[in-house]
Formats: sequence, structure tokens, C-alpha cells
Amino acid sequence: MQKQAKIFWTSYADLMTSLFFIMLVLFVLAIAMMKKDAKANKEQIDMINNIQKSIEKLDKTYFSYDNDYKRFSLNKQIQFEPADSKIQDQYKPYLLAVGKEIENLIVELKSDIKNKDIKYMIIIEGMASNDYYKRNDELSYLRALSLFKLWSQNNIYFDPSICELQIAGSGIKGVGRFQGKNNEFKNQRFLIQIIPKIGKLKN
Repeated sequence: MQKQAKIFWTSYADLMTSLFFIMLVLFVLAIAMMKKDAKANKEQIDMINNIQKSIEKLDKTYFSYDNDYKRFSLNKQIQFEPADSKIQDQYKPYLLAVGKEIENLIVELKSDIKNKDIKYMIIIEGMASNDYYKRNDELSYLRALSLFKLWSQNNIYFDPSICELQIAGSGIKGVGRFQGKNNEFKNQRFLIQIIPKIGKLKN
């Protein structure tokens, strides 16, 4: 009986020792994985910050960066005829320079992200003033589309291998609009957003 009890406790002790080492190994692995994830998250945050700084280097001649809404607006007020989406000739040289500046930025960013799974989304957002025109939603989209067509017709090209272009219209909605009756006409404008999309980090 004592021999059987001794064998039992010896086996039990061996089992507990084995379980202890298994738990110890799992604990070490868990800590290692957590540290790896934390490092990856920090690398992503650092990369996002660096990309954001690069984007904010767009020429201040053409762009103003809005820290509150994390987007760009054009420095020059683009005016349209009422209920019209046609870009007037006087604004075309300026808008072509704007497109060229973005094109150059994309080329620069592409050289900076070699071996990294990063894409960009460029959003051209057209807006409309609240003048009670019934089709302001469609009008704002057509204004953004007219800018895209102007760039395309003049061979301004955003590399689709790293860049997705979206055309949008926010009508009389959206955030960060000019307020007050005397300022309402200023909402006839374009907004440009350049958004990084980060996938897996590669060494």
C-alpha cells in the first residue's frame, strides 16, 4: 500500500512539474508575442506620423492644411456660376498646378515606401453653397468630376499601383463649412484629402 502511494505521489509530482514547465513556456511565448505586437503597433504609429508629415509638405502656395479636420483646402477661392459645374478658364492654370503638385507628392511617397504595404486614397470632394438649388448634391459631385477631367485632359496622373482616386460631392452638408450668410459663397470649393492605408509592415 505504501509502495502504491509512493508511486502515485511520484507520478503526481512529475505531472505537476511537467504542467509547470508547459505553463512557463506558454507564459514566455505570450509575453514575446505581446512585445512583438506592441513593437509592430509602434512602428505603424511612427510610420503614420512620418507619412502625415510628408503629406503636409505640399506647397503652401496652393494648399492649406486643416488640423481640425485633417484635410487640405485650396488657398484660392474657386467660384462657379450658379447651378453650374464648369471650371472657369481663369482658375485652370492654378488647378493644373495643384494637380501637378499632388502628382509629384505621390511620386515622392512611392519612393519612400519601398517594400512596405502602403497605399493612398485621394478624395476630391466638391461642395456647394446653400442657395436653395434643388440639385446641390449632384452639382457638388459634378464640380469634383470637372476637376478630375481637367487633370486627366492635361496628363496629370496618379499612379494607380499605390493610389486610389475617389470623386465625391457633399452638397451643402459635410464638416468644416464656412458659416454665415455673407460667407456661404465660399462653400463653392474643392477639398482634397490624402489618406494613407497601411497594411502589413515589411522589413
